[in-house]
Amino acid sequence: MHRLAYVAVATVLALVEAAPANAAPVALPIPSVVVGHPPAGTADVKADAVGTTGAAHPGRFGGRSAGPVGVTSADTQLLSVLGAGPFRIGARLDRLTAAGLIDWSVATCDGVVRTGVTGPWAGVILLAFRHGRLVEVSTATAPPYSPAGAGVGMNFTELETIYGPRGELIRNDTGTASGYLVRVGPRVELFTGHPIRPGVGAFQVGTAAFVERGFRHGGSC
Repeated sequence: MHRLAYVAVATVLALVEAAPANAAPVALPIPSVVVGHPPAGTADVKADAVGTTGAAHPGRFGGRSAGPVGVTSADTQLLSVLGAGPFRIGARLDRLTAAGLIDWSVATCDGVVRTGVTGPWAGVILLAFRHGRLVEVSTATAPPYSPAGAGVGMNFTELETIYGPRGELIRNDTGTASGYLVRVGPRVELFTGHPIRPGVGAFQVGTAAFVERGFRHGGSC
C-alpha cells in the first residue's frame, strides 16, 4: 500500500515538474479564504505545530523557531499538522475549489477525494479529503520541512536525532513498510521510506485516523 501511495505522489509531482527547470516562478496571488470552523482538536495541536515541541533543526532553519504553517500562502518551506498555506487540515473541499485553489481531483472510495493544488504549492503537495474535509497533506519533495526541520531525503537516524522521544519507528501490519511517526494531539507527522533508496521518500501530515490508520492497515480502496 505504501509503495503504491508513494509512486502515485511521485508520478504526479514528476509531471508537474516537467516544466523547464530555469523557468522563473510566477507569483500567483492566492485569495484569502475562510475554510470553516477549526476542526476538533485544533487547540490541542496548535502549540506543537508551530515548533514549540523543540528547537528547529539548525541545518534547515538556522536554529530559529519555524513559526506556524499557513501564515502566508507564499511560504512553501513548512508543512505541519495544521496543514500548508491555505490548505488547512479540516478545510472544506468545496470552499477551496470555489477559491480556485484546487487543480484536479480524483474520487477513490469511502468518501475519499485526492487532489492537486494551484499557486505556489502546485507540484509540491497533494491533498486527500474525506467526506469533503481535508484530512491529509503529503509531499515527496524537500522543502517543505516540518517545524522541527525534518523532511524528505533524510534517513530515519536523523529523524530520531531531531525528534527524540517524541517520535517512533513503526511498521505496517503486513511488515512490508516502515515509517517514522510523530504524534501531535489527534494529528500526526508520518515519514515513510523510499521504494528504491534508503531514507525518507514521503512526508505526510493530517489526522491520525486517516494518515496513521492508512499506513498501518492500508486503505479500503
